[in-house]
Amino acid sequence: MNRIFMTSKISKGKKNFLKSQNILGTCLALLVLLQACNSVQNKSNGSEQGQRPNILIISIDNLGYGDFRTYNEASPIVTPNIDKLASQGVRFTRFYSAPTCAVARAQLLTGRYPHRNKLTWQLPGMAGNYGIGLPQSEIIIPRMLETSSAGYATGVFGKWNVGFAPGSRPTDRGFDEFLGNASGNIDYFSHVYGGMDDLYHNTESINRKGEYTTDLYADTAIDFIREKTERSNPWFVYLPFNAPHRPASKNVTPGEAIMRQAPDYAFEPYDFGPDVRDPQKRYNAVVTAMDRAVGRVMESLDSLGIADNTFVFLYSDNGGFSEPVEAGDQTNAPLRGYGNTYWEGGIRVPAFARWPGKIKPNSVIDVPLWSGDLFVAAAELAGADLPRDRVIDGKNPLPVMTGETEHSPHSMLYWGDYRGHQALHRQGWKIIRESPDSSWQLYNLQEDISESNDLASKRPELVERLSRSFDEKQEEIEHDLMREADTLDTSKLPLRLR
Repeated sequence: MNRIFMTSKISKGKKNFLKSQNILGTCLALLVLLQACNSVQNKSNGSEQGQRPNILIISIDNLGYGDFRTYNEASPIVTPNIDKLASQGVRFTRFYSAPTCAVARAQLLTGRYPHRNKLTWQLPGMAGNYGIGLPQSEIIIPRMLETSSAGYATGVFGKWNVGFAPGSRPTDRGFDEFLGNASGNIDYFSHVYGGMDDLYHNTESINRKGEYTTDLYADTAIDFIREKTERSNPWFVYLPFNAPHRPASKNVTPGEAIMRQAPDYAFEPYDFGPDVRDPQKRYNAVVTAMDRAVGRVMESLDSLGIADNTFVFLYSDNGGFSEPVEAGDQTNAPLRGYGNTYWEGGIRVPAFARWPGKIKPNSVIDVPLWSGDLFVAAAELAGADLPRDRVIDGKNPLPVMTGETEHSPHSMLYWGDYRGHQALHRQGWKIIRESPDSSWQLYNLQEDISESNDLASKRPELVERLSRSFDEKQEEIEHDLMREADTLDTSKLPLRLR
């Protein structure tokens, strides 16, 4: 009886042992399988690359709203690559920026209205461009991306123009790598501004004379993208071309003619050659050279197999500066006005986005969005934290871009005082005045894109309501700045957000 009982216990114990061994074996097999999957993912895309997209923001310098045929069929400028980008993604018809270069760049990088980030003017001369510029307490996109667990590599290649004093340079403010010009504009071939060399790699002056800046910046961006992709790093690249900024006495080599600069290949699509002197034709060639550079960057995404996992946004930093159109150069048609003003020609800019599988190809978005929204978009894409110690004016534009909603995230857009100009948009209406002492003008932008019919005298109650909104926003910003001044202490912020 005892033998039978003992045999039964041994038999049950053996079964339990075998059962536990089977469970253990199954777990080990699953663990090996998970490790293999992780190994494959790490090898091909990086531990986060498959989940978090690369981010490419391309800024064009002073391009007119009507310079691309996708906005103005009459444009004579040949831009097949940007036309292709429009067909592959979305074209924005009501995308807004700031009226001038430095202000626009600070707005993009901080996601804050200029009167919050305190860079409200164009940096003047050598002292301005090599000064502090954008206050060093401001958090810009690459610093914000440091809060993402994805480990983004960050680079900027091109026109910086928000301050180059120690602490203000790109690599001081969070970018891993910089190659470009500190100032607002340089000679395209000699890289001179104000009689001195103005081309830098990180913080060191370099000599790449003879290389056309548009191609130099694109080539450097492509090299950075290739290197980080091969290392399985997700990346953020800010590519602010200095083209097609106009020439002036400060940004041409002493003794050289002051005229638009373009490489010989940029004239090939036209019936004129590099010897042409006409400023409009030379401008066309400058934009065509920039278009070719954009095309090469986009082709690099395809060749590396990362196009589907890369969010691309291209826009002009502000409207074109030429007025009237007959003077040549940019055209903001059919918009009124030009850069340095708050007329639509100064702040409404051409813009495109591509994100295969997320953004519908060949689509058009006609709701107001704003360049500061790209700060929030970058945070959303990267899984990064927005700063919590300051007001961010940008809103998440991705639901609009991906078709999740048709409504703008903004109830209004505000432009504080710039050279006397003030403006506000709300629900398709716009008030604007050219000095604080002048009367508000009123325009229905949904019916009058050219701002040709001032309705202020016919809708005084609406002017009063919108002007009250302007005053309230102005007071809100002033109050917030006082609060920030009392509470903001960058020395106490986490290192990644200093």
